[in-house]
Amino acid sequence: MSQQQTNDRSGTTRATHGWGDAAVAVLAGLAAMAVVAALGLWAAGATGLPGGAFPRVLAAVVVMAAGGSVGFSGDAGAIAETSADLTVIPLSVTLAGALVIAAGFLRPLRHRAVAGTRELLGWAARLAVLWVIVLIALSALARYSFRIPVEDPTGGLIDDVLDASPKVGFEADIAITLVFGLLWLAGVLILALLVSRKAPLPAQLLRFQESVRPAAFAMVVLLLTYVVLGLVIGLVVAATRGHAAETFAVILLGLPNLTWLALTLGLGASWEGKVEGPFGLPMPKALDSVLRTPDISTLNVSTLADHDGRVWWLVVVAAVLLLAAAFLMAARSPRRMRAWQHAVHMTVALTLTVLTICLVARLSAHYGLSLLGIGDIDGALAGEVSLRPRLWTALGIAVLWGLVAGFLGSLLASRVHRRGEIEPETS
Repeated sequence: MSQQQTNDRSGTTRATHGWGDAAVAVLAGLAAMAVVAALGLWAAGATGLPGGAFPRVLAAVVVMAAGGSVGFSGDAGAIAETSADLTVIPLSVTLAGALVIAAGFLRPLRHRAVAGTRELLGWAARLAVLWVIVLIALSALARYSFRIPVEDPTGGLIDDVLDASPKVGFEADIAITLVFGLLWLAGVLILALLVSRKAPLPAQLLRFQESVRPAAFAMVVLLLTYVVLGLVIGLVVAATRGHAAETFAVILLGLPNLTWLALTLGLGASWEGKVEGPFGLPMPKALDSVLRTPDISTLNVSTLADHDGRVWWLVVVAAVLLLAAAFLMAARSPRRMRAWQHAVHMTVALTLTVLTICLVARLSAHYGLSLLGIGDIDGALAGEVSLRPRLWTALGIAVLWGLVAGFLGSLLASRVHRRGEIEPETS
């Protein structure tokens, strides 16, 4: 049963969404995530991993993209040990799955004005049950161990004499993956209801749609615009500067990680981090240059401009696009709404958006090898990359930008005809 129409006692039409619709939405979202992740890993050269590791690495990437957790373990022989950890969300994969699942969730609800709470919860529950099955299957597949190819500075002592050839294994944590994977799905479904103008809401929530939906829609458009701009720039870089495979790997795995980071930097936020050892940030090079210092470095527009003066354009782009988003929000809002209300709505929406970016775009990766507990043998056998926001500063800046942009956007939209409104007659 894909979709049935039944009449309730009040004579209104109520949709009962079947398991078939839920299966299509979940499987389509999974397929989108798997395709994007597979192409990204292929561009990154992961198809050369030994022993059929590619499908398991692919499953691990999809798990992380859905908010799941993948733990790492090391083994380097009896008197040596390795350590590894990776905390990153491949947001290109996340975005692909979110867009497809959201579309599948909204499709049976289109052309409806109101939907009951029980109906929406039941429809979401079907998706959640199938999503749990998918997460369990992916978590079971996402486990493997393989040798890390490193240059041996001891002339073969590590591998041949001490039997300490470094290996790293990874394994998905099923319990944590289920918890955060379901939270991720809930966030996608809630955001889909908030953004879509045509999606039905329970009657008791209709009074909030005039204040929430325009702001939510404007923020989603802002984020997607940054992704599109980043995609265009990435394609130009791939076509003109070489290293096309590396560029496509970044596009397919972490494009929103970079573009949404650029949004926060353009607003004036600061991040801090470190790059050490053979690991690094793939692009742009200015990021790697700023962070590759002995101590924790500060990443903002000013420090980036020391390596590439063009980054000041990030401020201009952020100002223009944020003002456009505020105008869009005001234009989709009722005319009776005052300028200060637009400013408040924009402030709340932008602050939540920046908070989300700060939570999902942070990065931490480490690999190290030690013998007899002495510590890292050589820089070639250890590496670290970290990037985290200065959260409260970023949120404070978002509040200021939201107030100003919301007020100016309201003024710009004051003469725009709102959809559904009747223009007053003029004599």
